[in-house]
Amino acid sequence: MKIKILMPILLLISFFSFSQNFKDKKEKIKALKVAYIAVELNLTSDEAEKFWPIYNMHDDKQYTLRHKKMQSILNKTEDGGLNEMTDKEATTLVNQMEAINEEIYMIKKKFINDLQTVISAKKIIKLKKVEDEFNRKLLKQFRGKH
Repeated sequence: MKIKILMPILLLISFFSFSQNFKDKKEKIKALKVAYIAVELNLTSDEAEKFWPIYNMHDDKQYTLRHKKMQSILNKTEDGGLNEMTDKEATTLVNQMEAINEEIYMIKKKFINDLQTVISAKKIIKLKKVEDEFNRKLLKQFRGKH
């Protein structure tokens, strides 16, 4: 009897521990990325004051689309879901994926337009390069640990 009560409690504790650990790592990575971008772009204080709210809003929107919406679509294909799916359901998912990709494109376009009022075109190009460099370094580090 005690084991039946204890097991769900242990599962909840381990779930919340894992969830918190993931959130902590995500926040740490985000802080490292922000610091890396700040150093590499060498923004003036005026540029930084205007840049970061635009950047953070864009980053949040893009995260929501890429990870939450797209993941909900991909979850439908797991555990044999793809094999069980009808052509009509698959077409619906493809249309949803296209709509998300279109939305991501529009967000990127707005992001660049908004940045052009704050930083130079050269710094916008450098931002893309710096983000790519950061992601490569992060991936390299991750591969080294696993």
